[in-house]
Formats: sequence, C-alpha cells, structure tokens
Amino acid sequence: MSKLVTIFGGSGFVGRYVARRMAKEGWRVRVAVRRPNEALFVRPYGVVGQVEPILANLRDDTSVAQALKGADAVVNCVGLLSERGRNKFATVQAEGAARVARLAAAEGITTMVHISAIGADAESDSAYARSKAEGEAGVLEHMPNAVILRPSVIFGPEDDFFNRFAGMSRLGPILPVVGADTKFQPVYVDDVAKAAEMAVLGQAAPGIYELGGPDVESFRDLMRKMLGVIRRRRLILNMPFWLAGLMGWGLDLIQTLSLGLIHNSMLTRDQARQLRRDNVADPDMPGFEALGIAPVAMEAVLDEYLWPYRSGGQYAEIKESAEKLRP
Repeated sequence: MSKLVTIFGGSGFVGRYVARRMAKEGWRVRVAVRRPNEALFVRPYGVVGQVEPILANLRDDTSVAQALKGADAVVNCVGLLSERGRNKFATVQAEGAARVARLAAAEGITTMVHISAIGADAESDSAYARSKAEGEAGVLEHMPNAVILRPSVIFGPEDDFFNRFAGMSRLGPILPVVGADTKFQPVYVDDVAKAAEMAVLGQAAPGIYELGGPDVESFRDLMRKMLGVIRRRRLILNMPFWLAGLMGWGLDLIQTLSLGLIHNSMLTRDQARQLRRDNVADPDMPGFEALGIAPVAMEAVLDEYLWPYRSGGQYAEIKESAEKLRP
C-alpha cells in the first residue's frame, strides 16, 4: 500500500503545493484543515481517493491525533499572518506546532516537516516571531530529527504579498508601504514545497533550513518591480515606523471593540514591528544550496499571475501595440 502523509494546512498557500507534489510521488495525502468542504479542490491532485481533505483543529488533541492515525509522515504548514478570534500566535504557531510533534511521536511517526519563517526569535519584540521560535522548539523537543523550513516572504499565484499591493495600486496614485528600506529575499512557493517534499522523502538531513530566493531587494524595489509588471506608475510613499505603529494600534483597537467582527487585515502593531527587521536568509545556515535546489527568480513568475492588475488585463499588450499604430 502507498505511504500516507498528513499535511496540516494542506489547502493553504504552501500546503496545496506540498500536497500536489506528494500526490505526484504516489503517496496518499490527508489534507487536515478546519473547513474540509472548502478544500475539495485538492482532490484532483491525485487519482480518485488519493488526496482527501479531513477535519482537524490544531488547538485540539483529539482532532490532531485522529488526523495522524496511520500516517507515515507529517507536514505542518499552518501559520497566521495576524490574530483573529481564538486563533492566536501562541495557540496556533507555538502550542499547535508542538501538539502536532508530540502526537506524531506518540503515533510512532518518525518523519516531520515544519514550515516556520525567517526571523523566528524567542527574544523578539514581535509576538509572531516569538511564536515561530517557540513552535520550532516544541517541534524539536518531541521530534528532534524534524526538518524545519524557514522561508522569507513567499510569492506565487495565491500569495498575499504581491497580489495585495498590486490590488492597492488600483486605488490611487500613491502606494504606501512600511519599512521601504527593509530587505526581503522572496522565495517561490513551489521551491518551498519541493524542499518539504525532499524532507518527507528522506532526501534532506534533519535540521533548520533558511530559504531565500536568488534576489535580495528592499521593500521599495520590490514594489517598483511589481508596478513594472502591472504597468502602473505610482508614488511609493514610505510610512514612518512611529506612524505605522500608531495606525496599527488604532486598527487593532477597532478589531477588539468590534469583538472580532471587523478583522484588521491591513496593518497590525505586530506587523509594524516585524517590518523593522530585514527578512533575509542567514548565509551561515543551510538553505536551497544544501538541498540542491536552484530557486526560481521573481521575473520568471510574477508576469504569469499579476497581469489581471494591468489596466488592460490580458489584453494589455494588444492595447499597447494598437496605440503605437495610431497616427
């Protein structure tokens, strides 16, 4: 019988790429998510019955244990960009990750891959970064041979980075950013999935890998690149950190006073703190080179999914050519 991998968050941005790769390898894939009815799109990744979404909640022991039943390997892709309701950084990214590792070990599973993030730091003033570090520690406590992947900001068709700012560029002549000089090393989502696949297949040594793409650029330069792809001219306005913190505080307060009915998806205080620090892979840490993976450059991918944000959409090039023919 084919081997079975349980992927927590297997319908999310990174998880779906891992699920697709494992299905192509012939593994049975159990996609563990909170809303399996919204994850039915993963089924066609394999033959009938090969890829199945199931209900699982990272905050509950019984739910996680059931999702791990009979699995040969586990991949944890669950992560939060901001807190909402009962989904807090501490409960999901720290306690949840440790719970998966503890129950996987109890089930006799010996292979685990955990998706963390560059910047994970137990001493950070960012709750996000602290919870990522605590999650790593919890995983290694119960699964010392786990592979932990720390990607920089991830790009791809479903990303919440380039898509978000490309959408914002439609709203006016100014594109505000926080930390315009902060450096990032964007990594293609399928490269991260390939690293996870190698780890599940036993082709990666246990340990922590920091994953960054071939280019290191400032936030400002990334926005210029994005604007070039969608062919829009916008003034990139750098928002001072003190103002970003104040804005984040106000938006967080609105979310609190509304009892979570209004979710702050724009900018939180914690995100403003994170943007003070570069998000670049440590050259002294193992990365793609240690895995034998040549990471894909942004230029090879951005045009494939950002074209809807052009004024002419899919007809932008035809429209531009026609304008050049006018007398």
